[in-house]
Formats: sequence, C-alpha cells, structure tokens
Amino acid sequence: MPSTILSRRDLAFLLYEWLDVTSLTARPRFADHSRETFDAALDTAQRIATDLFATHNKKNDQNEPHVVDGKVVLIPEVQAALDAYCEAGLLAAAQDYEYGGMQLPCAVEKAVSAWCMAANVATSAYLLLTLGNANTLLKTATPRQVERFVKPMLAGEFFGTMCLSEPQAGSSLSDITTRAVPDPVAGPDGERQYRLFGNKMWISGGEHELAGNIVHLVLAKIPDAEGRAIPGVKGISLFIVPKFVLDADGRPGARNDVVLAGLNHKMGNRGTTNCLLNFGEGKYLPDGRAGAIGYLVGQQHMGLANMFHMMNEARIGVGMGATVLGVTGYLHALDYARTRLQGRHPAQKDPAQPQLPIVEHTDVRRMLLAQKAYTEGALALVLYSARLVDEQRTAPDEAARERAGMLLDFLTPITKSWPAQWCLEANSLAIQVHGGYGYTREYNVEQFYRDNRLNAIHEGTHGIHGLDLLGRKVTIQGGALLRAMGEEVLRTVDKAAGTELQAYAEQLSQVWTRILEVTQVLYAAGDMNKTLANASAYLEAVGHTVIAWMWLEQALVATAALANAGTDDERNFYRGKLQACRYFYRWELPTVAPRLALLADLDTTALDMQDEWF
Repeated sequence: MPSTILSRRDLAFLLYEWLDVTSLTARPRFADHSRETFDAALDTAQRIATDLFATHNKKNDQNEPHVVDGKVVLIPEVQAALDAYCEAGLLAAAQDYEYGGMQLPCAVEKAVSAWCMAANVATSAYLLLTLGNANTLLKTATPRQVERFVKPMLAGEFFGTMCLSEPQAGSSLSDITTRAVPDPVAGPDGERQYRLFGNKMWISGGEHELAGNIVHLVLAKIPDAEGRAIPGVKGISLFIVPKFVLDADGRPGARNDVVLAGLNHKMGNRGTTNCLLNFGEGKYLPDGRAGAIGYLVGQQHMGLANMFHMMNEARIGVGMGATVLGVTGYLHALDYARTRLQGRHPAQKDPAQPQLPIVEHTDVRRMLLAQKAYTEGALALVLYSARLVDEQRTAPDEAARERAGMLLDFLTPITKSWPAQWCLEANSLAIQVHGGYGYTREYNVEQFYRDNRLNAIHEGTHGIHGLDLLGRKVTIQGGALLRAMGEEVLRTVDKAAGTELQAYAEQLSQVWTRILEVTQVLYAAGDMNKTLANASAYLEAVGHTVIAWMWLEQALVATAALANAGTDDERNFYRGKLQACRYFYRWELPTVAPRLALLADLDTTALDMQDEWF
C-alpha cells in the first residue's frame, strides 16, 4: 500500500530524473556516494518516520507539553523518535565527516528530513532548530566553540534554538532590549564571558529534557562606553547561551541563569515547546552571580548578519515543512476519495445502482488535482533551492557558485512563503474532500491544517517576505538577482520551444515579461510607500510564476520519460505530472494578470485607508 506520508516515487522523480543529484557524486565532496547510498538514507528516514514519528503525531497534538515541578514534560514517544533519528546519523547527514556527518548533498538531506517532517512536524522541529543552530555556528564560531557546542549538537547530545523575538519586539529586531554586559571574570576555560539580561518570546524548543543541554543562540546588545544600548540593528550581537554552563572539559555543569517563564499554547505544532524565556532573572546563579552566561559569536555588532545564516536555512526548512504537510494532506485525501462511496454520476438516475468512490466525481477530482499541483510544485521548488545550496558550495568554478547564490537569495522568500500559503490551501481542500469527517479529530487532515497555519508567520510573515522580495531582492546588485532568475526561466522556455509544451512556454514567457515591466513601473513611482504598498501581491504574482516554471521543468522531463515508459504504472505517473502542469497553466497562472494589473496601477486602496475608518 502506498505511503500516505510522502510519495517515494515523486521524490525519486525530482531527485534523480529532474535534479540529477547522482551527477554530484563526480565532485570530491560526494565521491563516496551513489544512488544506492542516497536511497539507503531515504529508506532509513522513511522507516523511522513511519514507525516512530507518524505513530505519535496525534498523541503529540492531544497531549501538549506541560510543566511539572519546574520541568517540561512531553510524551515519551518524542524522545524515542528523536533518539532513533540521531542514532541513525540523519541529523548530521549533510555535515563533514570530521563532525560525524555523511556528506550527503543538501538536496538529498532535505528529502531525508522531509519524511519525518511530514510524519510529525512538531517532533521534527527540535531537529530542524538544532541543525540550523549548528550550521550557523559552523560558519561564525571559533574552533573552540565548535568543539564544545556544535559537535554535541550534531551527535544529538545537545539541542539548539534561536532566540530573536521579544514580547515588545516581534519581527522588529531593531527594538530588542536584551543586553549583554562584558564580564570581568573569564569562564572555566579562560574564554571571555558576557552576562545577559532580558526576555525572549516565541522560542521553539526553548525548554525541555530531551537532551543533555540546550544551546540558545541569543541576539542582544552590548552597551557602549556610557552603558547605553546602541540603537537600531547595528548594535546587535550574537551569543551562545547554554542551558547548562560547560566545565573546562566540555561537560554540562551548573544551571545557567535562563528561566522558563511560561509556555505558549498554539493552534498547531502543539508538540513543540514554545517558550517565554527570562535571561538574568537571578533564579539560577551558576557562579554565585546573576546574569545568564554567554559567549560572543563572531564580531561585536554583527549579530543580525550572523543569525541570518540560521534564519535563511530555517526559511527553507519552513518551506519544506509547509510543503510536506500539504503533501501528506493530499495523499490522505486521495486515499479517502478512492475508498469513500457516495453518490452517482449526474447522468445516472437509478438509485438501485451502486454508489461511486468519490474520486469519480469531477469536483472532487478538481480539488485533488489542485492539491497535487500546489504540493508537487512546492516540493520541486524546495528541493531545487536545496540543489542550489549544493551548487553554491561545490560547483567547480566560482562563477557557477556565485550564480547559484544569487538564485538562492532571490528564491528564499518565495521558497518560504509560497508553500506556506498554497500548501495550506491544499490542506483546506483535503478537509473539503473528506466532507463532514474532515473537521473531526478522528481524521488527520484537520490537524495538518492547524499545524500548517503557523508557517505563514514562522520565520517572517507573508508581508515581511513580500517586502524582502520587492524592496530588496529585485534591486540589489543593480537587479542582478532578478536578471539571473529571468535567464533561468527563459532557458526553460527555450527548451520547450517546438515541443507539445510550447503553448505553456509562451504563456510563461509573457507573464515573466509582464513582471519585469511592472517592476519597473513600481520603482518609477518615486515613492517607496507606494512602491511597497502591495508587496504581498508582488510576492504572490512572482511566486505563482516561479511555480509555473517548476511545472514546465517537470513537464519537460515527464514528456520525454513517457515516450519510453514500460509499464502502466510509469505511464500513469508521468501523465499525472502532465495533467497537474496543465491544471496550473489553465487555472492558476492566469490569476497572476489581475495581481500585476493592480501593481501596475500603483493601487493605494490599502495605503490610503485610515485607522479611524475601520
């Protein structure tokens, strides 16, 4: 029976037939690998996801973390699943051998992690956060800090978080007030210490008993010579603040002055602790003095730049989480539609005739096809972004590495936001396919929707990423990122010329040309308030166009493969790809034109609205 977590066949299509990840094995970093080793990692992830993650997803949702005698209590299945994942080496799958990793390509590692995210996104969050933390420190920390904090995280002995937001400053990081005061006393290993004081809100994984330590990455401001905080983002620095201070040998020792002030209770992702943390409250005095002991990461006042290593990786991770929740919802809906009997065809009036599986009804097929188009398009985008990471790190020449970085920078806000919006819509359609049962807790799809709703907010709201795309990504380097993206789109258009997909290629080319025209109009306005007033609409228009590009890419591969397919199952798979592409070009890409028309008109309806008029 096919899995309702993910489609292994679709992953194989994307990784091997389209992205050609096996070609990476010609590069020194991946020379020890082959398709067999990639498949072995995917097999392991699928087994762990099926046996240990999916089996407690509902229980996790129904038994939220709670505090008993000052400690956070989770259901025991969470620990068992995380231990199995880490012991299999999957947490460090893409890392260097010297850190206990397998040196898998990023594209394969993301597909590996997708299995457990789809099976249980709340339990998987602890892994995602830890990996992002570790990768940030690998880029910015000292060798000593890597030895003491990163290696234990990659081994699953410590877990990690990122602490950005504060109760009074959510996404507005320039307004944080947490301060880091230089400590005249050195740490047990002679490393310079800071004392942190402040509060952090919405800290996922911020407190638990799942690992021997929690490594918090904390944004804070070092006071100037007069003891004042430097205003704005320029004064922000990044610090390692462990739950337990390490002794000279790297073992967790005294409890640091980091206090759980409360757990937040969300509509979804309920199995992930989400915390308000107080730093320097004075409840714990690791060396007899108040203040959470922290260690500066990188240079002073470079905290936001350093943290963005983690944030950008986390944004791709959020995009993957949103995507696979959409995928598993679609697979559940498809399975239900094939087994649920109800009604008859409109032309069949005889009530004595047997009822049909609801997949036979056209409107149900429409909803399933929409889900397929959204989720498989999103999965292609996320894995393509991961493939760009591999190019950025290992391409044989500098020009190729630089180009991959430009494309990745441009796509990151889309990779995060488009799945969060449209795979949530897929989850809504999955509920609709289930009918009345879709809203009940006996079926999984209502939880998938609740879990996925977070992703439009997580790691930057939809509006923030619209501002990032239109306000920054299309203009930096003189528009080089936008040009690079356009060249890739038009390269695909050229490949489709003269094929049965030519009409789609022409449609895509026309829409991309219109995007360039509208972008110029927006920046010719001479008023950034008007230019950016409808940045969310711009994000949606460009995002839909990028997904249309993803579908044309997939359709080109499917068309060629269909001609040589040897079995009915293979032919049906490729025909399904082509039909989903057809759906997206007929039903979805045409919706871009009205968005672009509003943008080109410099519509100020929302900008002109006054507070008093609500």
